[in-house]
Amino acid sequence: MPFDPATLKYDAAGLIPCVAQDHASGEVLMVAWMNAASVARTLETGNVTYWSRSRGAFWVKGETSGHHQKLVELRLDCDRDCLLALVEQVGPACHTNRRSCFYTAVRGGEEVEIMAPVHSGQG
Repeated sequence: MPFDPATLKYDAAGLIPCVAQDHASGEVLMVAWMNAASVARTLETGNVTYWSRSRGAFWVKGETSGHHQKLVELRLDCDRDCLLALVEQVGPACHTNRRSCFYTAVRGGEEVEIMAPVHSGQG
């Protein structure tokens, strides 16, 4: 059956959360928001495109940083209200220059940084 982004369950602002996961390692890289148009653009171009709530505009991952996400596969959850983007990540996924946005763990009631920034020469 053909996929139609309009069949997803968006929130009141027309957005749906999308978890980006490295397709090879399974590492969770980040979570961002998409709208129907950014889902369609992602599928059309193969470049993961999110919706920036702060800018009110499309955000093609890596457009300014060079840390691109190439879509390998897009998956829908059972309720159709969350997406999983399996991606090929080029460079760090996080704006802090870390491989993943999930670089802080809570261990023994304390926050512990478990991942240092990547020194790729890009910020």
